Amino acid sequence: MLPVFLVTFPFFALIAAGYGAARARVLPLDAIPGLNTFVLYFALPCMLLRFGAGTPIGQLLDGSVALVWGASALAVVVGVVVFTRNQRIGWNDGAFGALVAAFPNTGFMGVPLLVALLGAQAAGPMIITIAFDLVVTSSLCIALSRLDGAGGHHGPRQAARQALRGVLVNPMPWSILLGVLLSAARWRLPGPVEHTIAMLADAASPVALFTIGAVLARSALLAREHGASAAVAAAMGTTSKIPPRAPLADVLPVVAVKLLVHPVLVWVLGQGAMALGLPLSSSALMVIVLVAALPSASNVSMLAERFGADNGRIARIILWTTVATFFSFPFAVGLLR
Repeated sequence: MLPVFLVTFPFFALIAAGYGAARARVLPLDAIPGLNTFVLYFALPCMLLRFGAGTPIGQLLDGSVALVWGASALAVVVGVVVFTRNQRIGWNDGAFGALVAAFPNTGFMGVPLLVALLGAQAAGPMIITIAFDLVVTSSLCIALSRLDGAGGHHGPRQAARQALRGVLVNPMPWSILLGVLLSAARWRLPGPVEHTIAMLADAASPVALFTIGAVLARSALLAREHGASAAVAAAMGTTSKIPPRAPLADVLPVVAVKLLVHPVLVWVLGQGAMALGLPLSSSALMVIVLVAALPSASNVSMLAERFGADNGRIARIILWTTVATFFSFPFAVGLLR
C-alpha cells in the first residue's frame, strides 16, 4: 500500500493545492472557467491525441472492454435512477445523480494517475471508457433528465439534440478519433506540430488536477454563500428561491455506488466476460476497474447547473467522492495488483 500512496499522493496534493488556492481567494473564482477551458479545449485533447496515436490500434478498438464498460455504466444509470427517485428527486435530479455515479473523472485525473501507476499501456482501455461516457452515458442521462418535463418545452428529443451538439463541439472525442486514425495508419505528425502537442499534453495533468480542487472549492464557497442568503431571507420573513441543502440520504448512497458498486460491478462483468471466452485481458480489466473506482467527474456539476438540476447535491457528491478516493483508490489498487 505504501508504494501506491507514494505514487498517488502528488496527484491529490495538487487537488488540495487548487482547493486551498481557490478557498483562500488567492486564485480568483472568476479565473477557474479559464483553467477549465485550457484543460478541456487544449491540454487534455492533446494528451488524449498523443496517447491514442502511440497506442496499438487493437487496444483502441477492444470490443470486450467497450462491452463490459458499457454494460456496467448503463446498469449504474438504471439502478441509480430507479432507486433514488422519491418525492424530492424527480427525473431531472435522478438522471444527473445517475450520471455523477457512472461518469468517473477519467480525463482530468484517471489518465495521468493510471499511466503513472501502470504505464502507457493503460491508456488504450481508458480512452475507450472516455469515449463511451462522453457519447453514450452523458447523452442518455441528459435525455432521461427531461422526462419529468423539467425545462418546459425542452423534452427528451430536444435534450438529445443538445447532448449530441455538446459531443460534436467537445474536442475530446475528436482528439480520440484523430489519435485512433494516426495509430491505424501508423502516421506521425510533423516534428514542430508533435512538439507543440507534447508541450500542451505535459501541462494537462498538473493543471487539470489543480483545476479539480479549485472547482470543488468554488462549489463549497457558493453553497456556503447560498446558505447564508437563505438564512437571512428566513430571518427577515421573506421567501428564498435558493433550494434547501440536499440531505445526506440523497448524497451518501450515490457516493457508495460510485466508489464501491461501480468498480465491483465492472469486475464481476469482466470476470463473466472472460469466463464466456471473450478476449478481455486481465490487465485491461484491471484498468477499467480502477477507472470505475475514480471519483465522479467534475464537469457533471456544470451540466447539472445548465439543465436546472440540484447542482448543490451533485457538487457534494463530487466533493465526497474526491476526498474519499484518497483512501479508497490505493486500497483498490492494492487489491488488484
